[in-house]
Amino acid sequence: MQRGSEEDPETQLTGMDEARDRDESGRARNARPRDALGRPLPYGSPGVPRLEEGRVRTPEETLAEAAALLDQRLPFHAHEVFEDAWKSAPEQWRGLWKGLAQLAVGVTHAARGNLSGASRLLTRAAEHLEPFEATKPFTIDVDGLRTWSERQSAELEAHSEASPVWLTVPPLTGR
Repeated sequence: MQRGSEEDPETQLTGMDEARDRDESGRARNARPRDALGRPLPYGSPGVPRLEEGRVRTPEETLAEAAALLDQRLPFHAHEVFEDAWKSAPEQWRGLWKGLAQLAVGVTHAARGNLSGASRLLTRAAEHLEPFEATKPFTIDVDGLRTWSERQSAELEAHSEASPVWLTVPPLTGR
């Protein structure tokens, strides 16, 4: 009997699968390599380097790193940077970072060919960004990004075939 298998009595009692990839603290983490859009590849395949999860950055560092990743056509990685900001931000800014994370993962889904999922995520991104339009926090072009997200969502919804679409995100800051 293999440890971590369904037949293993310890696995049945604890519900833990010992064969799963885990980090140093014992939390389940998939260590498989990933492609540029975050999809898992077979073990041993060359993949795109992954970012350190849970890294706390300043808003300016977050925006600069995410913008660079979007420019490099790594929207999944940009999403992870925004997600780190969302999880570590003060409550008042979480909706902003969540909206930006959803924008980046919407771009990821479009590039993977999941156009309906991309459309839904971009709509949610616009909804989360809207409350921040008046304040333009951290010089983010909230109005421009919200408008872009809504327009892209509508265009993706109108696509009749599910083929990959590359969306170029406008600058995150400025105007």
